[in-house]
Amino acid sequence: MSSARFSIAYDGPALRDNVMNVRDLAPALLAVGQLFDAANEVLNSEITKVNVSVTATNHGSFEVFLELSQTPMRQIVDFFSGDTMTAAINMKELIVGGAGAGIGLIWLIKKLKGRKPDKVEKTEDGRIQITVGGENFVAPIEFLRLYQDFEVRDALQKLVEAPLMREGIDTFRVRDGEHGDTVSEEESAYFSAPEVEQEIVLEDKRISAFSIISLTFKDNNKWRLHDGVAPISAPITDERFLGRVNSNEIAFSKGDILICEVKMTQIRTRDGLKTEYVVERVVEHQPAARQTAMNLVSIQGDSE
Repeated sequence: MSSARFSIAYDGPALRDNVMNVRDLAPALLAVGQLFDAANEVLNSEITKVNVSVTATNHGSFEVFLELSQTPMRQIVDFFSGDTMTAAINMKELIVGGAGAGIGLIWLIKKLKGRKPDKVEKTEDGRIQITVGGENFVAPIEFLRLYQDFEVRDALQKLVEAPLMREGIDTFRVRDGEHGDTVSEEESAYFSAPEVEQEIVLEDKRISAFSIISLTFKDNNKWRLHDGVAPISAPITDERFLGRVNSNEIAFSKGDILICEVKMTQIRTRDGLKTEYVVERVVEHQPAARQTAMNLVSIQGDSE
C-alpha cells in the first residue's frame, strides 16, 4: 500500500469562526474522493483502488488533511516507476504538483485561464511538452490524460469552483509541504468542466407505422407516438401535413395510424447512448376502423 498526504483549505469572511456550512463542505469532500477515483481509473484502470480519508482540521480557515491510500489489486502496478510504494505519490503530484511530476493539473488550469493549450507535443523520452502563451512545460503523458478526462475535470469543478461561488468563501488552497497552489474567487471560473462533445454513432431513415399517444399543435413540440413496441417522442417537420392539420383538413381519433418516414439518430453522450427521432414525412394517415371485417361480413350475409 502506498500513501500521499496533502491538505486543502477554504478561506474567506464566512469562515473566520472556523465553521463551514455542511452544505458546502460535504460536496467538496465528496469531490476529493471523486477526483482521485477518476484519476485512478484513468491511470490504473482496475489494477488498484483508492481510498481518501480526512484526518484533522486547522484554525483560521477550514482545513482538512487528506491521506490517499492505494492498495494493489494485482501484484504489479506499472505506473511511472512501477513501484507500488510511490504510485499514490505520483498520482497526487500530477494533480497538486511537486518534484516528481513538475507542474500540477490545478496549476495548468489556472495558467490556461479557460483556454486550450497552444500546442501539445510528444518528446523523445515519451513525455509531453505543453506550450502556453509562448512558454513550454514538460510533464508525463499521464498528465494529459487527466487533463482531458471529463470525470477528473468535473470533480475539480466541484472541489474548487463550486465552494468559491458561495458568498463569503473566496480562496481555495492545496498544499503538500513546499509545493501547492492557491485559487482565488476570480480564478475559480477556469475550473468549470468542459462540455463533452456529442458524437453521432448511427443515422438511419425508415418507414414505420405509429399509433398516436398524444399530439401537439405548437411549433417545434414533439408528438408522442407508439410503434407497437415502445413509445417515442418526435417532432413532425412535414410542412404539408402540418398545414393540413392546422387548417382542420385532418381530424384525429383514438386508434388512428400514421405511416411515417422517420429519421433516427443515435448519439454518444457522457451519460451514455441517446436516441432521437424526427418524423420528416407523413406518408399516410389511416383513420381508425369504424367497423371490423367480421361485422362487414355479417351485414353482407344478411342482405342476401
